[in-house]
Amino acid sequence: MDNTLSPAFCGPARLTAAVFLGLILAGTLLLMMPFSTAGPQPGWAPFLPSLFTATSAVSLTGLIVVDTGTYWTPVGQAIILALIQLGGLGIMSLASLSGLLITGRISFKARKTGAAEGRPVTSGGIKHALIFTVAFTLLTEAVVAVVVALRLMVHYGHPPARAAWEGVFHAVSAFNNAGFSTNSDNLVPFAADAWILLPLAAALISGGLGFPVWAELTRRLRLRRLGKAQAHRFSITARITLAATAFLVVAGTVFVALVEWNGFLGGMPVWQKLLNAFFAGVSPRTAGFNAVNYADAHPITLMGTDILMFIGGGSAGTAGGVKVTTVCVLLAAMAAEFLGREDTSIGHRTLPRSATRQALALTFAGVVVVTAGVGALRLFDPEFTGDQVSFEVMSAFATVGLSTGITADLSAPSQIILCLIMYLGRVGPTTLIAALAARAVSRRFRYPEERPFIG
Repeated sequence: MDNTLSPAFCGPARLTAAVFLGLILAGTLLLMMPFSTAGPQPGWAPFLPSLFTATSAVSLTGLIVVDTGTYWTPVGQAIILALIQLGGLGIMSLASLSGLLITGRISFKARKTGAAEGRPVTSGGIKHALIFTVAFTLLTEAVVAVVVALRLMVHYGHPPARAAWEGVFHAVSAFNNAGFSTNSDNLVPFAADAWILLPLAAALISGGLGFPVWAELTRRLRLRRLGKAQAHRFSITARITLAATAFLVVAGTVFVALVEWNGFLGGMPVWQKLLNAFFAGVSPRTAGFNAVNYADAHPITLMGTDILMFIGGGSAGTAGGVKVTTVCVLLAAMAAEFLGREDTSIGHRTLPRSATRQALALTFAGVVVVTAGVGALRLFDPEFTGDQVSFEVMSAFATVGLSTGITADLSAPSQIILCLIMYLGRVGPTTLIAALAARAVSRRFRYPEERPFIG
């Protein structure tokens, strides 16, 4: 029996983990430098706040133990922004590269299936994918940055330089689903400003859809202009991601509005309640921005937000969580079992059994990490409630960044554990799926079949 991993895992998967770890260590060192911290006593910043901030930035999480706008100098904030951008481009590029390399190693039949779905792999596919990723990222961030900067300058009277910097910082943070803000209370000051919240929501949804979906949408528009729109159909990944994203946006908005209408949304005009319910329903799917105080949220709201965080966004993008495609595959497998069907199908497409196993393995691994994290934090910091700790750990694993305000008050061991969970939450899914997809196990025998009792 050959249990060795193929080069497809040894390359992109290990490269992903190594690059992220290297970025975290480099960012930690830079943030520790005297030029990165503000205050009357210049000097080297403590190791743990620097490590936590660098890990949170590279993993696109947004959890903080020190205030971004006051603790770090403009140079320190620029370092954080660079880590966010590199983390976002890294995960998008490496995840896409991993997928393309894995696709390049599968059979000719699988290649034909990919071509039928509008995802042909050509010799220049990787190059074009990476160029499109970088160009789309920078273009989206630039548009959002201009809108936010103009709003800050015209409506709030910010000087042009400060408005431009905050526009760029929030645009990059939004598209990369990082959730970092230069404001001490995040986006709470803009809770009544749709010109700030809606562009940022558009950016975080765009980044959360994932590169493969945007590549297909772009190709579809190009073919439509050429009169060939019917030549290709959307892949199952694009259809799942778009449908699930639309459903979760609506469901999240309705859920928050129903539970918190007289809660943290109370006292707002109706239009502002709807605006903040929408933003609070969208942001948990890995963005981490908050325009309301989650310390005031109802326990049911925290539980529902935990679910949204765990699901996350689209694959091969800046979103975290186990991804919407993973959850949809599991739901389809459950439906097939309930209906007595042998095959699992979505959208008139039969899913390979390996996809179901991988989705199950990824989801179970996520549950194990979250459960272990909650247990560890409850052990080291028993003064916090289970709701608070679960929310914090889920936010770290799903690389969201939302918090009930306990992050800075956690003990050093708990903060280190959160660093590990953030790293695993960002690198783990890509690495695990690459390993599962590339693992080649060859047996010359089969054991006798015996069915155990289930349930």
